[in-house]
Amino acid sequence: MQPQTVHFIPETFKQNARTALADTPLRKSLRTAMDMLMTRRKNVLSNEQELQLLRDLCEHIRKRSLSRLPELLEQLESNLQKLGVKVHWAETPLEACQIIHGIMQEKNGKLMVKGKSMVSEEIELNHYLADQNIQAIESDLGEYIVQMAGEKPTHIVMPAIHKTKQQVSELFHQQIGTELTDDVDKLTGFARMALRDIYRTADVGLSGVNFAVAETGTLCLVENEGNGRLSTTVPPVHIAITGIEKVVAKLSDIPPLYSLLPRSAIGQPITTYFNMITGPRRCEELDGPQEMHLVLLDNGRSQAYAEDQMRQTLQCIRCGACMNHCPVYTRIGGAAYGTTYPGPIGEILSPHLLGLDKTRDLPTACSMCGACVEVCPVRIPITEQMQRLRVEAQRSPDETVSHPIKGQGASHSFGEELAWRVFDGIFSGKKSYRALGWTVTKFRGLTPAWQLDWTKFRTPMKPAEKTLHQLIAEKQQKKS
Repeated sequence: MQPQTVHFIPETFKQNARTALADTPLRKSLRTAMDMLMTRRKNVLSNEQELQLLRDLCEHIRKRSLSRLPELLEQLESNLQKLGVKVHWAETPLEACQIIHGIMQEKNGKLMVKGKSMVSEEIELNHYLADQNIQAIESDLGEYIVQMAGEKPTHIVMPAIHKTKQQVSELFHQQIGTELTDDVDKLTGFARMALRDIYRTADVGLSGVNFAVAETGTLCLVENEGNGRLSTTVPPVHIAITGIEKVVAKLSDIPPLYSLLPRSAIGQPITTYFNMITGPRRCEELDGPQEMHLVLLDNGRSQAYAEDQMRQTLQCIRCGACMNHCPVYTRIGGAAYGTTYPGPIGEILSPHLLGLDKTRDLPTACSMCGACVEVCPVRIPITEQMQRLRVEAQRSPDETVSHPIKGQGASHSFGEELAWRVFDGIFSGKKSYRALGWTVTKFRGLTPAWQLDWTKFRTPMKPAEKTLHQLIAEKQQKKS
């Protein structure tokens, strides 16, 4: 069940986007899904006063937590250890994979069942374990579908949102021999039956973490299917993995965040399951893992944390509302981005994880409409972050800055630098500016020739017949 297909990469984003735009069924599926999600969110957040007060509170909680992040991480580690949880720190995806592989080796494990975890996608854990002859099976329905199809998730909340029920039916028919059907409940039942034995026989269960509470050492897991609870309680060993930014200070910080998360994500008042995990099974308990681990991943997050403006990126609670309302994502889907985190949040997070040299086109994949900012439950100024990253991508590599971003200057080119110098020379002098005005009005019919790629997707700009100075002069002559 390991993916075998070739996936898009962020370095070819423009080409990926053109491919996605030509896929009519994909665009239809995305449009239908996004319209549904936007409508549902609007219906469950109809009280505008409550919404704005909650957004203010959640923004404050996330900012306060991040302002104390080093201290809270140490407190979290200490309290988890008291509960019998083994805490591991990983700076890179490779380190995280090696830590998890090491745990599997200690237990002679060959089968892992996974609850939904975007961080495990980020480190490409499935591929790493496959190379070590260890099978990792996704148990979230959407993740199960895309893993079976040899694809990557295209949405952080609904991984298979780009798939139609007919495509899923055909996939199940080919892979696990089920009957063809358009009944979604039947398809879900097929997946449940296929996964039952996996839970029972898995050596290790892995999950993500939505919130980690420093004061109690509690790991909170939000889900709708019950697969998260099964993955974390049935196998003898539970490994949780999360980014270092997911920690909050107090248990009382959770209810406001939880109140907004499902409503912002899928327009649902509350999720079916809310798991609060506080260590492995105790002697008086009947279920739960015998051993538990937490892997805390950095992978570029400390770079974002080091600078006040970019730190706001880490406020994200992974609801996906910004994607659901983004006109760019709605037209091309998540695969085109070539990253674990697509859409607006991915455009500002991925440069920290992968470097601007690999993601330089992502911050430009934005219309700056601000829809993402309006719906973000923790008020991340996404468009401001986007503008900052565009500047960093164009900045001269040898320019000294206090907090350099990995891959800074990736889009810097001599041609563009020369163009700006010419622009500066023309517009900084009265004579040169007027000479340019006279030239473009006289030769306005040749405009498309010098606009190059601009006219591929846009209406050609055509200068007016007369400059502003000429129009003012004529108006003054008429008056006199």
